[in-house]
Amino acid sequence: MTQSPSPKPPQIKGLASALNYIERLGNRLPDPVTLFALLALLTIFASAIASWADVSVVNPAKEETVEAVSLLTGDGLRRIVSEAVANFVEFPPLGTVLVALLGVGVAEHSGLLSTALRRLVLIAPARFASPMVVFAGVLSNLAADAGYVILVPLAAVVFRVFRRHPIAGLVAGFAGVAGGFSANLIINPLDPLLAGLSQSAAQLIREEYTVNAMANYYFMAVSTGLITVLGWYITDYIIEPRLGIYNHEEQETSQPEQLTVAQRKGLRWAAYALLAYLVCLGLLTLPPEAVLRDPETSELIKSISSPFMEGIVFLVALGFFFPGVAYGIVAGTIRSDRDVANTMSQAMSSLRYYLVLAFIAAQFIAYFEWSNLGIIFAISGAKFLQATGIEGWPALFLFLVFSIILNLFIGSASAKWAVLAPIFVPMLALIGYSPEAIQALYRIGDSSTNIITPLMPYFPVVLAFGQQYDSQLGIGRLIALMLPYTIIFLLSWLALFFVWIVLELPLGPNAPIYLPSN
Repeated sequence: MTQSPSPKPPQIKGLASALNYIERLGNRLPDPVTLFALLALLTIFASAIASWADVSVVNPAKEETVEAVSLLTGDGLRRIVSEAVANFVEFPPLGTVLVALLGVGVAEHSGLLSTALRRLVLIAPARFASPMVVFAGVLSNLAADAGYVILVPLAAVVFRVFRRHPIAGLVAGFAGVAGGFSANLIINPLDPLLAGLSQSAAQLIREEYTVNAMANYYFMAVSTGLITVLGWYITDYIIEPRLGIYNHEEQETSQPEQLTVAQRKGLRWAAYALLAYLVCLGLLTLPPEAVLRDPETSELIKSISSPFMEGIVFLVALGFFFPGVAYGIVAGTIRSDRDVANTMSQAMSSLRYYLVLAFIAAQFIAYFEWSNLGIIFAISGAKFLQATGIEGWPALFLFLVFSIILNLFIGSASAKWAVLAPIFVPMLALIGYSPEAIQALYRIGDSSTNIITPLMPYFPVVLAFGQQYDSQLGIGRLIALMLPYTIIFLLSWLALFFVWIVLELPLGPNAPIYLPSN
């Protein structure tokens, strides 16, 4: 006997009505492909107007003038035409998605994933699927962008096997990966990157000040538990009741309690293959001078330029590929190299819509970058807040609000911090707050809103995955589904931060809330 679907709790009526309204508004938007095309055209005309008006700012990070660049000039139009293919090919999520799914496709179409998940259903309660998915999503940030293209679609499959709505699994995984972007139990490449920018900004007022890579570790480790619990609650009590019952037509109505002999044997050999792969990977990463460490610093995870971190998506794909092949050979679902190639091509065939969407989205994001509109907005807004002269907690609050708004226009956490840190770290340090505290507050606003901005490069990826289960899923509905995570994550995370301030707890090793006196 299979586990029956968990009883669904009633919807929260007021919130449900608000989300329904947001979804209706969103559903009036054009198809995502059309919407990104319109945004691209709008950016072109806006760039021309801004350039005509001689809009410019001084970038405090580089002390250089940034001017609006018109794309309606001869040079601009030539660039639009000549770099269209490059924009698509170099679109950051594209290669990540394709490479990751080559490995995952073998594991999926050989039968390994479905068999392993059936095994999971036999031993794990369905009610724990939500915290498991959100927690795994938070931890996946250690593997750079792999969580978006591996964990998010896998979460949908997990929920489907548990006879729960796969879209609920998809958004729970997305919330964990993107909404919990800054929470983690292990230092990841973003930590030293942000710390370096914070240190440079702090040294504008204190030349000797240093910010270490673990500056926010204590706070972010506690945040991991907070995000997991909140994501569990939101998924089970807000999202699934809103989605209703999913039609599991292709789901078996009855399954044997035990797997077949061939399936059990296949799982064992898949585990052997995974173990052998991990041993080989360990030999390539764990020794002090291992070949996948940074050749200059010998760092493995903290350095974003280490071969391990640069190739993490490919390595994760191999972690699915080898067990998938081993399972298929033993279970009889793979009989030749032709079958392996077929499993990979089947995985690629599911990305037809995404490839179209990625091409248009890549052009829009490139135009927005070429025009300098995003950076001009960021610097102008930051200087306006600085000029208000507001101090104390209201200053922190305004900084958080501005970070949230800015995240809707600029996706990269490090790119935004490179602009904001030289302005806000000295500004807020002068009223007593440490660079580490300002950095932590920035990360709260940035992470909480990642999941509702279409400008986030992996937003179209999640949308394409979701349309495999609901062809009517559009930007409006996806944002409406993600909005409860954003609101509850943000308010709860902010409450945790202010508790930290009141108790004056360290944010990490040698990382106080308030700036130490000289």
